[in-house]
Amino acid sequence: METLPVVGAVIGILFALLVLITVFRSVRIVGQGETVIVERLGRYNRTLTPGLSLLVPFVDRVHQKIDMREQVVSFPPQPVITQDNLVVSIDSVIYFTVTDPQKAAYEMANPLMGIEQLTVTTLRNVIGSLDLEATLTSRDEINSRLRAVLDEATGQWGIRVNRVELKAIDPPASVQEAMEKQMRAERERRAVILTAEGEKGSAILSAEGAQQAAVLRAEGDKQAAILRAEGEAQALATVVQMIHESGVDQTVLAYQYLQTLPAIANGSASKVWVIPAELSKAVGLLGEAFTPRAENPVRPE
Repeated sequence: METLPVVGAVIGILFALLVLITVFRSVRIVGQGETVIVERLGRYNRTLTPGLSLLVPFVDRVHQKIDMREQVVSFPPQPVITQDNLVVSIDSVIYFTVTDPQKAAYEMANPLMGIEQLTVTTLRNVIGSLDLEATLTSRDEINSRLRAVLDEATGQWGIRVNRVELKAIDPPASVQEAMEKQMRAERERRAVILTAEGEKGSAILSAEGAQQAAVLRAEGDKQAAILRAEGEAQALATVVQMIHESGVDQTVLAYQYLQTLPAIANGSASKVWVIPAELSKAVGLLGEAFTPRAENPVRPE
């Protein structure tokens, strides 16, 4: 009789545990940005959205929880052969988003592996049609072609590929060394060209400056000569005017001329002194000036 309360207590505890387990399995809280695939008796039943949901205990079960946010996957370097038979190592990054949780759960067993393998094969097809130079300079084109192929294939899996980026394209070490030498030679060539162009420009500017200076100097000499000639002409006109106004006769001019001759003869540049014809005329004028004139000259008959 004493065992009956003990058995009843055990049964009560088991029943309470069963109720707790049933409630726990019936209530499902889905976080924001997630979805939950629910199966009923092994078959797809529905997709749970964020929030509180109720399940049928021991009948419904959670098959898979799927992240609906944009995800990024980086794949390891893959060796790829270019059109000119050079092996390059390419690192790629894929950005994708799950658009259909049901397809993502049932259409592909391992979507990430499928995307990786599809990326590798597509890269080999795309890079195989390009040479090394085109591969290094056509990243945008390669990304676009990769995205088009991946998006078409992964659309059947309920996944949309948003972006495809190539992190690095590494050619062989020997090719890198040759490219560095080529770039170094190109930079040196550009430096020589720029130096020559600078020297050419400097020479042109110097020649133009010298030409302009010569023109300005000639213009200055011209203006100076004009001004000097005008000054001499004005001075001569002033002297002539003063002579006429002061009443100086030819005798005074002859005397001034004779006084000037010694200064001309003593010049450093005068090696030969030529007596001008005006000297005799000047002497004659002076002789006439100092000869006394007769008050009543007798004219010969």
